[in-house]
Amino acid sequence: MKQLMLGNKAVARGLYEAGCSFVSSYPGTPSTEITEEAAKYDEMYCEWAPNEKVAMEAAFGASLAGARSFCAMKHVGLNVACDPLFTMSYTGVGGGLVIGVADDAGMHSSQNEQDSRHHAIASKLPMLEPSDSTEALMFTKEAYKISEEYDTPVFIKMCTRVSHSQSLVETGRREEHAKVYTKNVPKFVMTPANAMKRHPVIEERTKALEAFAEVTPLNRIEDGREKKLGIICDSTSYQYVREVFGDKVGIFKLGMVNPLPADKIRNFAGQYEEVCVIEELDPIIENFCRQIGVAVHGKDILPVTGEYSQNILRDAFKVEKPAFRTLDKPIPVRPPAMCSGCPHRGLFYVLHKLGCTVLGDIGCYTLGAAAPLNAMEMTLCMGASVSAVHGFNKMSGGNGSGHTVAVIGDSTFMHSGMTGLANIAYNESNSTVIILDNSITGMTGHQQNPTTGYNIKGDPAGRIDLEALVRAMGIENIVVVDPYDLKATEEAVKGELAKDAPSVIISRRPCVLLKYVNHAKPVHVVPKKCRGCKSCMRIGCPSISFTGGKAHIDDTLCVGCGVCQQMCPFGSIINENGSMKAEPWPPLSRYDLDHMNKTEGGVEK
Repeated sequence: MKQLMLGNKAVARGLYEAGCSFVSSYPGTPSTEITEEAAKYDEMYCEWAPNEKVAMEAAFGASLAGARSFCAMKHVGLNVACDPLFTMSYTGVGGGLVIGVADDAGMHSSQNEQDSRHHAIASKLPMLEPSDSTEALMFTKEAYKISEEYDTPVFIKMCTRVSHSQSLVETGRREEHAKVYTKNVPKFVMTPANAMKRHPVIEERTKALEAFAEVTPLNRIEDGREKKLGIICDSTSYQYVREVFGDKVGIFKLGMVNPLPADKIRNFAGQYEEVCVIEELDPIIENFCRQIGVAVHGKDILPVTGEYSQNILRDAFKVEKPAFRTLDKPIPVRPPAMCSGCPHRGLFYVLHKLGCTVLGDIGCYTLGAAAPLNAMEMTLCMGASVSAVHGFNKMSGGNGSGHTVAVIGDSTFMHSGMTGLANIAYNESNSTVIILDNSITGMTGHQQNPTTGYNIKGDPAGRIDLEALVRAMGIENIVVVDPYDLKATEEAVKGELAKDAPSVIISRRPCVLLKYVNHAKPVHVVPKKCRGCKSCMRIGCPSISFTGGKAHIDDTLCVGCGVCQQMCPFGSIINENGSMKAEPWPPLSRYDLDHMNKTEGGVEK
């Protein structure tokens, strides 16, 4: 049966048809939907892991038990999983083990543009790279065959365009695979003595995979009508080449990007007057061609940064662009913003008001760095805010600790914030960490995490109590606040920064977009009372605008959080009942009210 599928959904279908039994991942755009779609198949056990390293180790354990297993992550997540990755290359597999990694050229939702092909080369593991949904399904199934035949983990490398574009896919039946554990200490116990014996095995495997790369149909040649230009390409670049050049040029379409087929590339290049390599990001194929004596063009005419497109290729090769419409006026820039009623907004307003130096982390709360909140001065990687605030305060001679804080989300804290907090507690730095607990993994689309009490399918699961965890790690000063309450939030921040000891503030209010969160009724502005002071604009709420010198609140967006009411000095923002005081916020169904009940006025009871 043919279906229209996202690339990520096609990978999940490939897992199902290949007989995969175990999937563990940490969400990360653009890879997230692979695991979400896989979880819809009851034949596969699927889970969200606390981080990518845990996910990869869990998948390895499942492979060790004889099951076909899988883990997925985005490119920066692969950095986190590198420790087990490089040693898994030595051990090989039990059941087939496939690693999905999705790159984000163009940095649509990432802090860098790294090229994951480097990891495949460095770890000496094969990597397959589909260019559409059909190949995503087919390559995933092929990856398991390669994994088991060559005793190796195998990469499936996706990218934003392939992950999030749709094409027709022909689906098939699932093939079940027996799960058999075979004890093999020399193979799986990587002591130095055993590892030294495994390294030559890996080198022999690499040679075998190089021979496979020369004959596999994953790499194919499409002859051109003319012999002037031959193009070597992979992934989405192949789609752009086909659209721009049609069948005029010869194409060597690489589906296996590590190892690369040296002889086949030489033979292809010998048929054309000129050869060009078209690949996004780093010149990996291009450099390989030069190493094997093939002269090519590449980054001398194409950019080394950002996503490619049809018009980038047309400009580079001086191909006429098709007619297209243009706008008379430029479209105004619309920067991303926190949602109306976002619980992080009140906290960041307070941090900015107090002049705090805020070291940030990875999540939708990174938007706290944007105007008008302007409340973040550093974002590096998952968990870095907690580790960095410790180093910052140690080197500020105690002067920075009075106004410097780290902010980190609940999911990110479980991912990699705990070790940084352990360092703060152990080495006794006077540092304040604020955990923004919005009861979900927000930035990647509302995935559960170990603090929410629900698993990937939404069923009740084990839940980690943040307060108990933080206390067990040696932090004695713990305060829980509702960030909708600006006064309580400000008192909590001032109070903890004044202490000469490590402390944690938990800013707790669930993401406003969660379907089971009840909203208060919208507030509105009384024009006669509004003085046009724009105090309400300082929080950057998308619901608030100015019309005719007066504030206006869009009641289709407003969720009645009451933050703007607390900021208006003239009482011009009122509730439906005419009150100038923020209404009590309605109960939060399916939310852990026990946490809220542990606090009174923002301070733990």
